[in-house]
Amino acid sequence: MAGGANAILVGGRRGDTAASGTPRRPPVDLLLAAVAAVFTVAQLVLVHPSMGLGWDETVYVSQVTAHHPAAFFSAPRSRGVPLLVAPVASWSASTELLRVYLAVLSGLGLYLALRAWRGLFPSHVLATAGAFFATLWVTLFYGPQAMPNYWVAVGALICVGCFLRVMRGESGRRALWGVAAGALLMALMRPTDAVWVAGPLLLLVLLRRRWTLLLALAGGLAAGGLEWVIEAYAWYGGLGERLSRASEIQGGLGWNFAVDDQMRSLGGRGLCRPCTGAMPNPLVTLWWVVLPLVAALGVAVAVRARRAATALVPFACAVTSALPYLFMIGYAAPRFLQPAYALLAVPVADALWRLVRNGRGRWRPVLAPLVALALAGHLAAQTAVLVGTVNRNVDSRQDWTRVADELHRLGVRPPCLVTGHESIPIGYYTGCSSGETGGNNGNTTAAEIVDTASRIPVAAITGPGGTAPGYARDWTPHRITDLSVRVAPPG
Repeated sequence: MAGGANAILVGGRRGDTAASGTPRRPPVDLLLAAVAAVFTVAQLVLVHPSMGLGWDETVYVSQVTAHHPAAFFSAPRSRGVPLLVAPVASWSASTELLRVYLAVLSGLGLYLALRAWRGLFPSHVLATAGAFFATLWVTLFYGPQAMPNYWVAVGALICVGCFLRVMRGESGRRALWGVAAGALLMALMRPTDAVWVAGPLLLLVLLRRRWTLLLALAGGLAAGGLEWVIEAYAWYGGLGERLSRASEIQGGLGWNFAVDDQMRSLGGRGLCRPCTGAMPNPLVTLWWVVLPLVAALGVAVAVRARRAATALVPFACAVTSALPYLFMIGYAAPRFLQPAYALLAVPVADALWRLVRNGRGRWRPVLAPLVALALAGHLAAQTAVLVGTVNRNVDSRQDWTRVADELHRLGVRPPCLVTGHESIPIGYYTGCSSGETGGNNGNTTAAEIVDTASRIPVAAITGPGGTAPGYARDWTPHRITDLSVRVAPPG
């Protein structure tokens, strides 16, 4: 792909060197750095750094902190996020410090991900793609959180961008290392997601017989997923058993139409399981319906400009990354589709700029204002959803803090054990271990809980409308918020 189509892709690169022969930094770096900086600041302003850790975050952070016992680590999870937060969480219990660290890191990740596409698209297209992805409420909300999906998206952008640069004939090893690094990051965060994203790349590289590129891609995936595979044999009885258990926890992978579930989750629901209730306001979901259409337009534009690969490859990877979450699980979470959003952002940005600059006929004078108006409406809707989502999550996580304070007052202090309803986050906030006798997080038995109660404080929590477990019915009952809490008598 080093021929005429590539000349179109990289046209204008002669400006990278001044007339005197002295290299100068391309302006694309400044544009992308500005987008990443605004993204970082927006996170710190709109997503309160003091917002407590969410359920999944407590699982990931507890693996590396010395201030809390490690929570049960279920089969689908990977150790990428604990490694990501370890530089802060391993020595500090400050949620604010962790949020600031992750916000800055996510801004840096966005910059590097967009920079991987240098030379494939003009700087204004890349900056627009980054701005579109960065202003989605789901991106802003999860950027400063200890969650894996944003980082899969960053890895996908790096991997696909560098892959295309190698395919067009770019010399040197930097792009090859970028492919490997992006693949490694994806697999380290969520190995199964990495395989779905990389599927079209593996197929293309096999068809083209680019063995060095195949080695970089497969090597990155293998290196990132190695720990997950080793852990599968050490703890789960093998890779097949771990995959089977992961599928079971996710409700059993198979044909499940979840498109409507994903649409319901767009109103700010972190996890839609079961996904019932009304759809959000049409203004909230309109962008989601229009997104693939505009991306398809971007592909058509690229094909006409004889640079089809630059749009078709990210589009194909976005489609494969979204497939399992749209058609193979029976619930939804908006963060699952972050890699697809990041990859689609590139052809979408290209299509929007083509509309504005190359419109024809009587529509040409109004296309730019229409696109600007649509983007302003999109930004307003995303901000409104983000603010509501942040407020709800701040309140719910403060509830866990209140429950933890009451448990401390009742004498449940570390070392201790919390079991029952929401035992993982409540246990983290209390400083206790957490235990479940069944379900997706089952890691103990009733006999072991009773034995533990003879040595350390134990609290069994029952949710609204629930029934206390048999082993705890004789324990002292208490009411905390809308929860029933039974504390074991001192041993």
